[in-house]
Amino acid sequence: MASPITASTPAVATPPRTRLPYNGLLALASIVFVGVVTEIMPAGLLPQMSADLGVSEAQIGWLVAAYAVTTAVTAIPLTALTRAIPRKRLLLSLVVGFALVSGVTAIAGDYTTILVARTVGGMLAGLLWAIAAGYAMRMVEPEHSGRALSIAMVGTPLAFAFGLPIATTLGAALGWRAAFAVLAGLALVLAVWAAFALPAFAGERAGSRPGLRTVLRLPGLVAVLATTAVFVLAHNVAYTYIAPLTVPAGLDGHLDVVLLVFGVFAVAGVLVSGALVDRHLRTMVLIAAAALGAAMIMIGCLAAEPVAVYAAVALWGVAYGGAPTLLQSAPARIAGSAADVAQSMVVATWNGSIAVGAFIGGLVLEAAGVASLPWVALGLVALAALIASTSRAAFAPLR
Repeated sequence: MASPITASTPAVATPPRTRLPYNGLLALASIVFVGVVTEIMPAGLLPQMSADLGVSEAQIGWLVAAYAVTTAVTAIPLTALTRAIPRKRLLLSLVVGFALVSGVTAIAGDYTTILVARTVGGMLAGLLWAIAAGYAMRMVEPEHSGRALSIAMVGTPLAFAFGLPIATTLGAALGWRAAFAVLAGLALVLAVWAAFALPAFAGERAGSRPGLRTVLRLPGLVAVLATTAVFVLAHNVAYTYIAPLTVPAGLDGHLDVVLLVFGVFAVAGVLVSGALVDRHLRTMVLIAAAALGAAMIMIGCLAAEPVAVYAAVALWGVAYGGAPTLLQSAPARIAGSAADVAQSMVVATWNGSIAVGAFIGGLVLEAAGVASLPWVALGLVALAALIASTSRAAFAPLR
């Protein structure tokens, strides 16, 4: 029997549990998914596109490179130019833009038109990555911002693990143009969903917009950008050449399985980081760096052992999967209302590091061989951990 509540034993109200706006966050995650698939899909359809357009496979590969380079170059200036536009209107415009880019790619009759469309897509992506993180974090109370960000960013590893293989299979069955047409239709459907699911946020007022230099001088932001640059460099020095890294273990014939393992564990990394980032940001950054370092040591020392390589790839996936949540939470905390500008700097740094990492990895591969790649990556990730551990303001705990 329940004891009656008397005047001497007042009832203590239990604070209501905050319910995350899952509908809006999942809509945002789906937009991120489409943005990533739009970027990488030519890589999965390379032979078909090359044959149909009458260009080399390398030129099709340049469509991905042009997209990434444009993203890195335009993210900061375009974010600065669009700061006054209401966030929801801007985000929906970007989604419709992705649909147009994929639609033009599907019907274009020549390579040049597709290259121009991809360049426009890269500009749209730079803006998307700059505003998506801040949008997700503004949808919840500050103490849940990291968790919200992790839900929104789960679209990235899902795109690599499942989106690209599905698009590749669709392209093989129906043709590469049909694959891009389906992606265009999916983007339009997402635009409708987002229009109903996402809350509206105003843009920044003219008198309250700090300049780029002012934002860059915020305590800890340079250290966050440096940590991001070196961490992503470490990843891409090795990941760009993951195919030759699997050869000693005889897994080069099962590269699809290796990449699937990476993608699945990257999703796990997003979930883990999302659960812990709000209270343990610096610790999680250091754990991610340690996990990536351990994976490189395993590959460097046990490159001929298939089980060890699979285990290393799984650990690698967890480390890198959580990185976007961790490394984007930090600048949002630092910059406050100027989070979108700070995120645009992260976007430029991230994409620039992808390109530089691939270049450095290629030099190492040619000069010292594939066995040297994990050790170069290990040195870089150690530097990232050093920067993160010595800057008090960069990854400070949530107040």
